[in-house]
Amino acid sequence: MKMRLLLIPMALGLLANAEPNDPDPALIPPQIRAMLEAAIASGNENDITTVVRYARNAVPEAADAIDAMADVWRDEKTASRSRTLREATFFDLWHGRIELGGFATTGNSQNIGLTGIIDLTREGLRWRHKVHLQGDYQESASIVSREHYVASYEPNFKLNANNYVYGAAQYESDRFLGYFNRFSASGGAGYSAIRKPRMTLDVELGPAFRHTEFTDGRIESALAARGNLNFVWKLTPAMSFNQNASAYVQKFNSTVSTNSALNAKLFGPLSAALSYNVQYESEPPLGRRTTDTITRASVVYSF
Repeated sequence: MKMRLLLIPMALGLLANAEPNDPDPALIPPQIRAMLEAAIASGNENDITTVVRYARNAVPEAADAIDAMADVWRDEKTASRSRTLREATFFDLWHGRIELGGFATTGNSQNIGLTGIIDLTREGLRWRHKVHLQGDYQESASIVSREHYVASYEPNFKLNANNYVYGAAQYESDRFLGYFNRFSASGGAGYSAIRKPRMTLDVELGPAFRHTEFTDGRIESALAARGNLNFVWKLTPAMSFNQNASAYVQKFNSTVSTNSALNAKLFGPLSAALSYNVQYESEPPLGRRTTDTITRASVVYSF
């Protein structure tokens, strides 16, 4: 009798601490299950989310089982991506865009010309690498009226989902803006203020060092403060808006540059892009304007 009395509270304690039963997949009607399986097989997150929402409304009593099916797929996807990132070499996982088109300029030169841009990005488990190459060239009546070149490399080390530290190295040349060569190096902190499927916002801030060889013979090397903002907004599945702004603030010549771009998908990997760039130099050589603008219309190949 005493043994039975001891077993009763133990059994009650085990029942109180027991996990709830797993959702019963048999509660999902065959037609609903077929739609869920088809959406999961497609691998499209938006399609899966939509089907799950409507399935939950159609069969409320099977809501937990429906969520469980989607969660299993998401867990497997996350595990597979982590495994891919861990096993990838440095030459894997690169994606990017190649942009070719024309531009119209105002400011120090008023012409039309050709432009080419290559952007590469590699997203690793802890590291992100960015490479940017750009060239603008204009020649009229055998006379060059614009020659602008940029090359930059930026590695990021991710501290967590929203915070990272970065390094940045950049080379520029634009004699029409007043400098033959400019070398910049920077390091600092980055913060992903917005990280959503349709919208991202990254902000960076840190110290920098710049060395500039001006067209009037001046050579300046100085410390600066660097700030950078990159905003991407997917307006629709076929259209996106990108806003990038950067600034180097220093005792001598400071630089502020902004680029606004609208991208629209054409077909396959091809899209059309229209962008407007403004670059401001606070102390350009005598006879040069402080502000230049470039309007570009381009065709973009993404890979």
